[in-house]
Amino acid sequence: MSFRKALATLVLCVAAPAAMAQPPAVAAAQDQRRVEIAYEITFAGFSGFRFDFTGKFDGTRYDIESHAYKEGLLRAVTIHYAGRNRAWGTVTPSGAQPAGGSLAIIVSDKTRSWRAQYGPGGRLSETHQPDWKPEPSQAIPEDKRTGSLDPLSAGMVAIMAGEKVCDRTVPSNDGKRRIDIILRKVGSESPAAAGVPGALEDLQICEVHTKRIAGEFHDAPQEAESERERPMKLWFARMDSSPFRYPVKLEAKTGFGTIRGKLVYFREIMGAAK
Repeated sequence: MSFRKALATLVLCVAAPAAMAQPPAVAAAQDQRRVEIAYEITFAGFSGFRFDFTGKFDGTRYDIESHAYKEGLLRAVTIHYAGRNRAWGTVTPSGAQPAGGSLAIIVSDKTRSWRAQYGPGGRLSETHQPDWKPEPSQAIPEDKRTGSLDPLSAGMVAIMAGEKVCDRTVPSNDGKRRIDIILRKVGSESPAAAGVPGALEDLQICEVHTKRIAGEFHDAPQEAESERERPMKLWFARMDSSPFRYPVKLEAKTGFGTIRGKLVYFREIMGAAK
């Protein structure tokens, strides 16, 4: 798996945990609360990325924000990068019902933003800034856009599956690229063995593969196919009284070294949704 794809997949897989702290029946009964989660990513043993998440709740409504940014050596020796995502919607008895999502990405001195709203039947309406005018071969067909979700919303839907978090395909769309994230359970591990003492029970270990569907890709299809032989591994854990599983540990082997991710903190603040 390439360094870039590993990080892109990571953004999806850790995008949603702040939204998943309580099952729908409990969330409906609560007034306000806030969940805060942070992850640290290292590359070849050096600090690389930080992901911070805040989930705000008011009854069954949720509003999630994330911030991804470089730190340490990676920040010092590579171009500037920062990303912010937001997702909002309603928690229903059947799971998350996304209403919309957005992202804003800064790479060097260039900024791109995308906002999506979801309608009946999975219909997606979107706004790009600046306007995206792809070549015909890079456009995302309407049938591939329908039912797809921004990375933050897609992660929420996946993690709400609880014990079945590893047995699903997540349709992800960042405005320019439509990919499937395929999770498959390959084992389990005790909290002590995994190095996650805060987990309440054994962790599920999933392999994560990606499959390009449509859009603007910068690597050759042959390279993308070969990367399927080196999947990312994610560890999912129960961290609170909810049935949901949060991503707490990551490992991805690339041609330049191994990317590792770990949970920095997980905290829930009752009566503090604002």
